[in-house]
Amino acid sequence: MEASRCRLGPRGDSAFEDETMKLRQLKLDNQRALLEKKQRKKRLEPLMVQPNPEARLRRSKPRGIDGPAAFLKPDAQDLETKLHVLSVGSSATEEDTEGSVDGESTMDTVPKPDLQEILQKHGISGSLNFDEEETDGEEEGKKLCHSPYSDAERPNSASSQKSTTDTGAYGTAAQQSDNQLGEVENLEDFAYSPAPRGITVKCRITRDKKGMDRGLFPTYYMHLEKDENRKIFLLAGRKRKKSKTSNYLISTDPTDLSREGESYIGKLRSNLMGTKFTVYDHGVSPAKAQGLVEKAYTRQELAAICYETNVLGFKGPRKMSVIIPGMNMNHERIPFRPRNDHESLLSKWQNKTMENLIELHNKSPVWNDDTQSYVLNFHGRVTQASVKNFQIVHENDPDYIVMQFGRVADDVFTLDYNYPLCALQAFAIGLSSFDSKLACE
Repeated sequence: MEASRCRLGPRGDSAFEDETMKLRQLKLDNQRALLEKKQRKKRLEPLMVQPNPEARLRRSKPRGIDGPAAFLKPDAQDLETKLHVLSVGSSATEEDTEGSVDGESTMDTVPKPDLQEILQKHGISGSLNFDEEETDGEEEGKKLCHSPYSDAERPNSASSQKSTTDTGAYGTAAQQSDNQLGEVENLEDFAYSPAPRGITVKCRITRDKKGMDRGLFPTYYMHLEKDENRKIFLLAGRKRKKSKTSNYLISTDPTDLSREGESYIGKLRSNLMGTKFTVYDHGVSPAKAQGLVEKAYTRQELAAICYETNVLGFKGPRKMSVIIPGMNMNHERIPFRPRNDHESLLSKWQNKTMENLIELHNKSPVWNDDTQSYVLNFHGRVTQASVKNFQIVHENDPDYIVMQFGRVADDVFTLDYNYPLCALQAFAIGLSSFDSKLACE
C-alpha cells in the first residue's frame, strides 16, 4: 500500500496541475474575449475611425516608389489604394465627399494602361503628393467650370475669370499662375493688392514656437509657393505680449515685428472673448488723429472676422463670418475708414447695413457616416484633421472658394486665396483661426 501511494502521488499532482492550467487558460480566454468586446464597442463610438468592410488583403506596396508610378509595376496591378484623412472642422457637398478630401480621398483599382486618363476621370492628380502645387489649381479650375452661376450672376465677392486649364496638363495652371503673378518686387504693394481675377494664390504658413516665450507667443511666417518648390517670403506676424486682448502685429520684415518699424503694415485685434477680430492697415487710429493728420492717413479696416459656436453644438465645426470692404468697377478695394466704433465693419454687419460690403462664410460641412467626421474637399492641399481647417465662400456661389486654410503638419498650414482677398486679409484671417476662443472651444 505504501508503494502504491507513492506511485499514485505524482499522478495526482499532475492531474492537479493540469486542472490549474485549464483554469488559467480559461481565465485568459475570458479576459481576451472581454477585451475584444470592449474594443469592438469602442470602435462603434462616434468620432472613431471605422474599419473599411470592403477592404481586402493585398500585397505590400514596393518601397522606393511613390504616387501613381507604383501602379506601373507589373506586380502591383491589383493594388487598390484608399487614402483617408479625417476632418473635424469643415465641409463639403455630397459630390465633394467622393473626391480627394480633408475628410476622405478614394482612388479605385488602377490598371496599368492609361493610368493618367483614369486618374483624371476620378478628379485626382497624376501624383499623390499632397504638397504638389499643380493639383489645387487644376481642381479649382474644374469647380469654377461646374459652377451653376454664370459670370453675370456671380457676386462681386466671387467675380473671377475662369482658368482655361486642359484636363491632361496638370502643370499648366500653376505655370500660368506664376506667370501672371510674376516676381514679387514690392512686398507692401503685393500685400495690399487683391489677388488677380482667375488666379489662386497658394501660400504656406509656418509657426515658430522656438525660444523662451514663443510657446505662448509664436511667430507666424507666410510664404508664397512657386514652381520648382520655390518659396517667397511675404509676411510675418506675432502676438503682442502686453495687450489686454489678442493683438497681432504684421510686418513685411521677419526680423522687425515692432509697430514702430518701417515694415509694419497692419494688425489683427480681437475682443476679450477672442470671437470677433478686426484687421487694420498701418494707418493712424481716428481717435488719435483728430485734426492732426489728413483723412487719407487714418487707418482702414480691411476685414472683420466673427466666430460662433455651431448649431450642432461644441462638437461641431465653428461657424465663421468674414466681412470685407466691397470692390469698385475697376476691381479695386473701396476704402473703408470708420470714424468710431459705431461705423466699424462689425457694427455695420450686426446692424445689417451692408452697403459696399461683402459678407463671406465658411463652407457648411457634411457629416460622413463612414469616417464619423465632418468633411471638406480641399483637393489634396490639406492632409491633417483640425478644427482650424476651413473654406470661405459667398452664399450666392458656394462653388467659388474665396479662401481655404488647413493643416499639413504640426506647425505647417496651407493658405490659398482668390479675388477679392489680398495677402494681408488672408494672412490675418488665418491668424484669427490660431487664436484661442473661449466661447467656441
